[in-house]
Amino acid sequence: MVFKRIVVTGMGCLTPLGNSIPEFWNNLRNGISGCDFITQFDASKFKTRFACEIKNFDPTAYMDRKEARKLDRFSQTAIVASDFAVQDAGIDRDNVNVDRVGVVYASGIGGLITFQEEVMNFAKGDGTPRFNPFFIPKMISDIAAGHISMRHGFRGPNFSVVSACASSSNAMMEALNLIRLGKSDIIITGGAECVISEAGIGGFNAMKALSERNDDPKTASRPYDKDRDGFVMGEGAGVLVFEELEHALARGAKIYCEVAGAGATADAHHITAPHPDGLGAKNVMIQALDDAGLQPTDIDYINTHGTSTPLGDIAEVKAIQAVFGEHAYKLNISSTKSMTGHCLGAAGVIEAIACIMSVQNDIVPPTINHFTDDPELDSRLNFTFGEAQKRVVNAALSNTFGFGGHNACVIFKKYS
Repeated sequence: MVFKRIVVTGMGCLTPLGNSIPEFWNNLRNGISGCDFITQFDASKFKTRFACEIKNFDPTAYMDRKEARKLDRFSQTAIVASDFAVQDAGIDRDNVNVDRVGVVYASGIGGLITFQEEVMNFAKGDGTPRFNPFFIPKMISDIAAGHISMRHGFRGPNFSVVSACASSSNAMMEALNLIRLGKSDIIITGGAECVISEAGIGGFNAMKALSERNDDPKTASRPYDKDRDGFVMGEGAGVLVFEELEHALARGAKIYCEVAGAGATADAHHITAPHPDGLGAKNVMIQALDDAGLQPTDIDYINTHGTSTPLGDIAEVKAIQAVFGEHAYKLNISSTKSMTGHCLGAAGVIEAIACIMSVQNDIVPPTINHFTDDPELDSRLNFTFGEAQKRVVNAALSNTFGFGGHNACVIFKKYS
């Protein structure tokens, strides 16, 4: 079967490194940390008191106050990022068939902040059930996809994908396949996550998943460093417009890159720990390469999951070496989580944007905060430590792995 070709025609984001694609990319390639002390709540009693927050975000600059109050922060950011992407793609109801424009949009956790607020308010009361009538529609993970659809009048396929930190990569894979199979002309896809709250930080602290480097937050996210001690919580929203190639050409859309292929596998190993040999990670990269019709030697850059956890970084590197063999030493590898933190369900799309900009600009963003080599990692690999590197990037691969053993991989390549 000959699949339709899919291209990216629009992008939008809100991230710890900036609230537009140019700002995000500029800070990313210059190795700027998005980490600082938490401002959204008093974290003074928590083991971790820092995170990578979105800066200077006021939802009422984009929607009226009444509407904003009906939305959890993850939905607010999703809607705004979708506005940016749809505008960037030049889509309006006059130049597309809205019945063939869908939304596949993810969140790993959904409205945790809303859930926490409502339960805490109830607990403080006299036991009389007084809940916000928007409690449930603010909280559920699928609601961002629904809001994006309603805001723009898109009546094609509309749903959410949940696979923890792989969620937005799985959403992109679903979007890719829906268009390939002729179900839609355009899919608005990506993901949002905003859980920097008492419950979010406290919950991940209880798992011992987060860095506790409170004396130096900006260097706390240190993938592949010997002294890494956990990931840094991030938040954000990213949106990509996936479009069937002939449809994009017919309406004169600009094209950022081609979506070459994707894959999804499971570790079937442990609820939070990766397979020690990176088996699921290896299989998902092989599957994505096969789906894209590419050889390992066709890949120039891998944006790794690279969370800065002791086990995860080692397992992923083992998988890369197993898949790419000698070509692994010719690749650039980097973890942009060293700058953005781990944006959980939004990580995949934010890192996909990093890959797309690398393909566009032939620049690989760095892995910052490297101080001490880890003897368990092969030092001959190019982890792009410290500074961005210029090289031709014909194809970039993005890895995301989630609790539950979920693995997803998406490949982007230059359009020709």
